[in-house]
Amino acid sequence: MNINIYYGGRGLIDDPTLYVINKMREVLEELRVKVTQYNLHENKSTIATLPQTLKDADGIILASTVEWYGIGSYMYQFLDACWLYGDKEKISKLYMCPIVMSTTYGEREGKLQLSTAWEVLGGQPCSGICGYIANTVTLEMNQEYLTVIEKKAENLYRTINQKLPSFPASNLAVKKTVAITHNVDLTPQESEQLSQYVSDDSYVQRQKEDIQELASMFRDMLSVKDSGQQDVYPQQFQKAFKPQPGFAAAYALKLDEKADFLIIQVDGPQLECYYGTLEEPDVEVTAASSLIDEIINGRMSFQRAFMSGAMKMKGNFRVMRMLDNLFVFGA
Repeated sequence: MNINIYYGGRGLIDDPTLYVINKMREVLEELRVKVTQYNLHENKSTIATLPQTLKDADGIILASTVEWYGIGSYMYQFLDACWLYGDKEKISKLYMCPIVMSTTYGEREGKLQLSTAWEVLGGQPCSGICGYIANTVTLEMNQEYLTVIEKKAENLYRTINQKLPSFPASNLAVKKTVAITHNVDLTPQESEQLSQYVSDDSYVQRQKEDIQELASMFRDMLSVKDSGQQDVYPQQFQKAFKPQPGFAAAYALKLDEKADFLIIQVDGPQLECYYGTLEEPDVEVTAASSLIDEIINGRMSFQRAFMSGAMKMKGNFRVMRMLDNLFVFGA
């Protein structure tokens, strides 16, 4: 018989959970059980691959410590990996004994969390151990506590050896009706390979870099495509320009889905209109391209668009109002 222990604590010397699982290991080994322990805090970079270790086990122990709130992130990561990459058929045949010791409040809730999670995964939870232990010395010196631990280890051995049946749980029924997941058609071997890739930091980093490169490439392609459509705006503003003596200002129009600003620089009779960037324009306008089309066609004015909330503006409002005087569309 093979039993795996997955310890989700931090490995502190005075962790009462470590004492409990060490005692259970001693009892199980006396019963000629092969016990393998995985300390999740030591395998945190490869947690995604640990569901592979379930395939050779007849039963498992999930052990964690409530130090301030909940069963801890390492155990959550392991359960997530079982959900994503674990062989559900194998998990459905595995008995799980939860052990949650607490140095604060919440050991019963933690034990229930582990049992519920294992039921949702399709496995079979056994009767576990939970308790509040403020000082590990108290646990070590109490013979009654030791007897409880030994009895739980014997019960786990008996349950797995005899494959004792259990009543179906409502968690499994709910999972079948509402907790519907999108199945990925992968064999257990492919799932193992995928989990290995997930735990490979260098592989993940390369994938992120490839995604960024592709995103940059498509963004550039969209910019080139947009540039042909945007060329019409500078021409339209040039045609509608009505110089205002002694007036000078710089506008930056941010159009939706456009990579660059439409820059409009006015200095008396001089006008520059182009796409690019400009530091500290007098007015920065954000608007949809369709709204600018409405203005160019004479069906809307800059001031009405701003007052209606369809256009947003930052900067000098007086300078912004001059846009309707500088550019007379539809005349």
